[in-house]
Amino acid sequence: MPPTIVLVHGAFAESASWDGVIDRLLAAGHPVIAAPNPLRSVAADAAAVSDVVRSIEGPVVLAAHSYGGAVISNVDPDAGDIAGLVYLNGFAPDAGESCFALAGKFPGSMLGEATLRPVPRSDGTTDLFITLDSFHDVFCQDVSDQQAARMAATQRPATQEALVEPSGERPLWKELPSWFLIGEGDRVIPPALQHYMAERAGAQRVTEIPGASHAALVSHPSETAHLILEAAAARVAA
Repeated sequence: MPPTIVLVHGAFAESASWDGVIDRLLAAGHPVIAAPNPLRSVAADAAAVSDVVRSIEGPVVLAAHSYGGAVISNVDPDAGDIAGLVYLNGFAPDAGESCFALAGKFPGSMLGEATLRPVPRSDGTTDLFITLDSFHDVFCQDVSDQQAARMAATQRPATQEALVEPSGERPLWKELPSWFLIGEGDRVIPPALQHYMAERAGAQRVTEIPGASHAALVSHPSETAHLILEAAAARVAA
C-alpha cells in the first residue's frame, strides 16, 4: 500500500497552494489529503491533523509548509503509522519554541508591523494577514503578479496567539525521519534558520532551491513533489 500523503498548509495560505504538488503526487499513484489547518493554535491545529491521520489506513507521510511545520511537529505520534515528515520552507520547533521566536533567531524575515495587518476578533484573539500591497514581495516574489494577487485575496490568517504559542514537549522530528526543502529566497522564514532546523533534526535530505520564495510549493511544484515522493519511497523501500 503506497503511503498516503497528508499535506498541511501554513499561515497566509490555504489548501489550493498545494494544487501543482497534488497533481504530481496523484500521478505517482499516492492517495493525497490536503488537511484543513484551522490556524488557531498549535496544539489545537495539531489535534485536528492528528484526527485526519487516525482516519487513514496504512502508512502516512506528513508534508507541511511554513507554520504547518510546527503543526506536524506536534501531531500525536500514536495517531497512525507515520512514516516521515517533510518540511517545505517550514518551522520545525523544539519543545517550548514558538514560530515568532524562531523567525527572529536569524535576520532576514520581512514579516513585521509594516507588513502585517492585525484584525481583532470577538473571542479576544487577533488574526494576522499580510497586507495586500506587500504580499507579493514578502510571500511569493517568484510568481506572476496575477497569481500573487489571487493568493493575497484568498490568504487565510493565523492567530497571533498561534504564532507565539510554545511548541509541545514531544517534537515528532526527534522520533521520525525528516526531509527539508529550503527556498533560498525565502523572505518569511530566513533560510539560515531553516538550515539550522534541518541540521538539528538530522534531516535525511535538504533540497535547496536558489532564489525560491517562501511559496516554493507554488513556484516549484516539481521539486516539492519530488522530495515528498522521496520520503514516501523511503518507507516503501524499508
